[in-house]
Amino acid sequence: MELNADFSKRVVVHSEQEQWIASPMPGVDRRMLDRIGDEVARATSIVRYAPGSHFSAHTHTGGEEFIVLDGVFQDEHGDYPAGTYVRNPPTTSHTPGSEEGCTIFVKLWQFDLDDRTQFSLDMEEAARDGHAILHEDARETVSYHRLGPGETLAQPAKGGAELLVLSGALTEGADTLVRGSWLRLPEGAALDAVAGPEGAKVWMKTGHLPFAQPPQV
Repeated sequence: MELNADFSKRVVVHSEQEQWIASPMPGVDRRMLDRIGDEVARATSIVRYAPGSHFSAHTHTGGEEFIVLDGVFQDEHGDYPAGTYVRNPPTTSHTPGSEEGCTIFVKLWQFDLDDRTQFSLDMEEAARDGHAILHEDARETVSYHRLGPGETLAQPAKGGAELLVLSGALTEGADTLVRGSWLRLPEGAALDAVAGPEGAKVWMKTGHLPFAQPPQV
């Protein structure tokens, strides 16, 4: 399966307008944003766990990072409430689920295969001045931004950019991005977005698109 797999193109998906698609696990549904592959895939998705649902135990051969958007995500390593950012690098494993139900934004098979840095953090606590670098390495920078009304979020063209609006609204080009809107800009396209009158909270990744490739299976 290929979905939004041409990384030379600008893509906007208003995820909350998309239909949920059932996963192989009962009670776990997905809204796919981009994807190369089938059940083993380089993928960016919104995933919803119904109360009491669980996914089978598995190893993240290509790594996994996610944000908890609502509810509480759980595995044998702990409970992760809304606002938590988690990186599970290649070779890590877990049995994910949620007793009360949750929704996460998740990216799979997008790590350096030698990365072994595993952590979780509260994005709001990290952003004491409104902005925080959540993770940075030679391939990418992952950040969180709490923007005031009319505040600008800008990024040079190098390496591409990707963002998810967590709350509020942004204007970028001709598009108004609201809660759940996902934007991917190709390498060579600079980001220049402006927060709406209520401000915005935004997760962003930059620099990573030149490394995009199918999963190595």
